[in-house]
Amino acid sequence: MSTGPEGQPTPGQDHGHAQEGRTRDGIRLGRIAGVPIYLAYSWFLIAGFTVVVYGPTLALRQPQLGAGAYFVAFAYAVLLLLSVLVHELAHALSARAFGWPSQKIVLNLWGGHTQFEAFTASPGRSVVVALAGPAANFVLAGAAWILVNTLVLTGVADILSNIFMWANFLIGLFNVLPGLPLDGGRIVESIVWRATGSQERGTIAAGWAGRIVVAGIVFFGLVLPWLQGQGLDISFTLVMLLVAAFLWQGASASIRNAGFRSRLPNVVAGQLAVPAVGVPNFATVEQAVQAGAGHGVVVVLCAPDGKPQGVVDPAAITRVPEPARASTPVTAVGYALAPGAYVPETAGGQELVQYLAQLQGTEYAVVDAAGRVVGLLSQRAVVAAISGRPSR
Repeated sequence: MSTGPEGQPTPGQDHGHAQEGRTRDGIRLGRIAGVPIYLAYSWFLIAGFTVVVYGPTLALRQPQLGAGAYFVAFAYAVLLLLSVLVHELAHALSARAFGWPSQKIVLNLWGGHTQFEAFTASPGRSVVVALAGPAANFVLAGAAWILVNTLVLTGVADILSNIFMWANFLIGLFNVLPGLPLDGGRIVESIVWRATGSQERGTIAAGWAGRIVVAGIVFFGLVLPWLQGQGLDISFTLVMLLVAAFLWQGASASIRNAGFRSRLPNVVAGQLAVPAVGVPNFATVEQAVQAGAGHGVVVVLCAPDGKPQGVVDPAAITRVPEPARASTPVTAVGYALAPGAYVPETAGGQELVQYLAQLQGTEYAVVDAAGRVVGLLSQRAVVAAISGRPSR
């Protein structure tokens, strides 16, 4: 039930295989308030788990239901799905009020998430959007409480009304816990963000708070009862461990992604590239050597219009006899760059990373404002700068 910009928009993802109503996100259920809604295939796992675990318990407590107890259990799973959908719609609609377009809502094994397109956030608005989800669940729980205490309900209606009330209350309460990836983690993020002026520091702090929340859930939910000699239900223990693993993974991903974002300003093409010079693709091997290829300088081959096309391979030059270098075309000792694999030396940050992700190949020529080749940028150097790890 996360609320951040889960990823950048993917062209065509919203309507691929639209005729069949299925995409890699799952089954497309339609649109609500203009936002595409998808039901991930993983949801059927949690629905099946709910039926298998809750069905026998309900049949034991309500023997008059018979086999209908399993249908009630499935209805419980559907009500949970509805509660999560309302939760995510609250995120999407509150974000729209701030001009943050929602790309889609995906309902899955762990609840769901709202994916936004690119937007500029602020600490205060981030909190509002994050808490809109739990607030919607508290409203549903309150409405169900009024229904339960106003009408005289019996049988299945009474069971499902109480389940709906408590489910929404617990969903809302769980999501305001102060740690990412839960919605309450945005509060921690925003407090640190406002205090330091850095959203990345806020995200890292909220990610660590999320890890502390996980430790608390495991300790108070499993370890402490075990130390007190209480027996642990296998189904409950399994669910707790799965939830803890999911939350830990989400918190760790938040910390990791914040580290990536904090290093993006240092990802500048001209600073990461090795120096290079350009020679025409009609030059000879001898001219490439004179340009510096024989002395460890990277030489980039350029088309007549000056656009980079390839790179000279120093090892290939050594295999050309010196008497033949003056008559051997430089293209014989070069390898091609991917089409369009060149960037301005001032290009940097997320814009550079997104552009390079669209290109094939692993090397890119770097040009100055006049279009002259000044360097060669490798994919490994970019990855090393983003990850903070040395290039291998």
